[in-house]
Amino acid sequence: MSDVIEKAKTTAAPPKSNPSVAKAGAADEVLSKLAADRVVIEGVAPEIDGGRFAVKRFAGEDLTVEADIFADGHDKIDAALLYRETGESEWREVPMAFVENDRWGATVAFSKNGPAHFTIIAWRDLNALWRYEAKKKRDAGLDITLELVEGLGLVKDAISSERGTPEEVQATQALLKRLEGLSASGDKDGQYELLTAYETVDLLYCTGVRTNLSRYERQVPVWVDRERAAFSAWYELFPRSQSGDVNRHGTFADVEKRLPDIKEMGFDVLYLLPIHPIGVTNRKGKNNSLKALEGDVGSPYAIGGIEGGHDAIHPELGTFADFAHLVKAAEAHGLEIAIDFAIQCSPDHPWIKEHPEWFDWRPDGTIKFAENPPKKYEDIVNVHFYRGAIPSIWYALRDAFLFWIEKGVKIFRVDNPHTKPFPFWEWVIEEVRKVEPGAIFLAEAFTRPKMMKRLAKVGYNQSYSYFTWRNSKAELTEYLEELTTEECADYMRPNFFVNTPDINPVFLQTSGRPGFRIRLALAATLGGNYGVYSGFELCEYKPVKGKEEYLDSEKYEIRAFDWKREGNIREDIAFFNRVRNENAAMKSFTSLAFFKFWNDNVLYYAKRTPDRSSYLLFIVSLNPFDPQGGHFEVPLWELGLPDNGSVKVEALATGQSFRWHGKIQHWWLNPLERPYAVFRITP
Repeated sequence: MSDVIEKAKTTAAPPKSNPSVAKAGAADEVLSKLAADRVVIEGVAPEIDGGRFAVKRFAGEDLTVEADIFADGHDKIDAALLYRETGESEWREVPMAFVENDRWGATVAFSKNGPAHFTIIAWRDLNALWRYEAKKKRDAGLDITLELVEGLGLVKDAISSERGTPEEVQATQALLKRLEGLSASGDKDGQYELLTAYETVDLLYCTGVRTNLSRYERQVPVWVDRERAAFSAWYELFPRSQSGDVNRHGTFADVEKRLPDIKEMGFDVLYLLPIHPIGVTNRKGKNNSLKALEGDVGSPYAIGGIEGGHDAIHPELGTFADFAHLVKAAEAHGLEIAIDFAIQCSPDHPWIKEHPEWFDWRPDGTIKFAENPPKKYEDIVNVHFYRGAIPSIWYALRDAFLFWIEKGVKIFRVDNPHTKPFPFWEWVIEEVRKVEPGAIFLAEAFTRPKMMKRLAKVGYNQSYSYFTWRNSKAELTEYLEELTTEECADYMRPNFFVNTPDINPVFLQTSGRPGFRIRLALAATLGGNYGVYSGFELCEYKPVKGKEEYLDSEKYEIRAFDWKREGNIREDIAFFNRVRNENAAMKSFTSLAFFKFWNDNVLYYAKRTPDRSSYLLFIVSLNPFDPQGGHFEVPLWELGLPDNGSVKVEALATGQSFRWHGKIQHWWLNPLERPYAVFRITP
């Protein structure tokens, strides 16, 4: 039978083409690739929705990437983080370190504003495996002659791997020559010591063969902001109320006169409420009256009139030349101008006649107002984004953003973005960033949590938050831990506004001057971004009875204030802005940690850098009426100190210096004197 088989092999001509053989060859190639991809890389973090959205960091901020990395058997593995910044085509590499339980990690910091990416590679590390096995045998007194031969082979493989710089390859060749010399002389100890030397380990990391090199399936996107997107102090005002006279409409020149005053308090963003022409049709009167009287200025959110729309300036504020002068003057004071961007129109907006297809119309031919029963907004109409409006309304709004960027504005507070399509925001923010990567968008969306988070995912750099309504220790702790420790910490940056023209919080209405100081202390120190609406420094709170609204609201009339009147908290504001700017620990929102203070009326927390070189402790009373005190834990363990250790303490609000000895200390706060304490501690 074997003769028959052999004869068939030599005489039978193979078919000219064999589909099954070709198919098998293709399958073998797929199988080979599958078999080579032997190291598992999974559980990558941070990664937002499988890489659908970008992780956010600001330039210079650490990004720590972790992943579960392992392989079959007991082989040694190694891994590296690959990353590249905007404008770069080549990957940079950072070694990853084993953390625990097959978890690996590495930390990098991007330096350029713009899009970036990272991914992960991992491989079986035959050099590390060799060191591990050779050491075990040598320590057991066994002969390692063959292991030394294998080690020599790994160095030869490294030379032919075509990895590493020319200098590293040359060093590997020199290493091989030394090993061959030691081998020729029979110096086994010398060979072993050289193969396991730190210099050799580092060299072979760079030039050694990466066996079964596996790569994470995605390049994870990162958006790198400029620092102001993550760390800013906003001062919000109505330009028309800056004249100091209720009978005279304020101008940009009047706003300029206030710049030294605003900078003296330490703010770095000056946010202007809408500066566009205001419609006259259905204009609102004082206190949101549905009927305006002669001389009523109307709501600036009723955007557009005969003078123009979203690319025009209210003539009583000044000209574009005046606005340019304000932008330049603000810059000279270390302030950046932000403007309000509201996608809505008065019935007099030019777009309504020019593009009726952008609006909704009722069966009787009248335009549909922005009603929200029982509230009435007949001075406003909304655009829509689909049907006959797409794509023209999308382009028009994009061009409006770009128009103001040309005028020197890079920061936009966007009104009610959750009522506009998510696809529009994702598209328009990307379009704007192509022109100005440093543009910052703040989402004014007090809505459902998942909607707020989605806006952050699609590109918003900052987000309004529920901070305004979190008052108790439990509420604040739970909410801040969600924002700083859950996945949203990698893409959502809250801006802790203490008040707004639309929100006069009940806490401020009922707590007097101590309450304003408490909310300031919390907003300025818990958040990386925070803001105040002008009048907060004067403890303005007069409400519409039973509502979170201001009586005699600036939204509907011109107001005038003595900005340094008695009872103001300007010194408190300036103090906290100095603390923020002079201490590196304040730059990172996620550096927050809560510690034990045995009194539920006191919030106690820290901000610190990863290396603990900058470490601040905050004790804030949550009770504006009664003195509060209690014992608390000094986090000595975070500084590597025992429970009976001591730290140097600087009380920043008073200038006192002293030492705390031991973990348990006591503090007392009187809201009539100062409802907060700030300490800088060092070992």
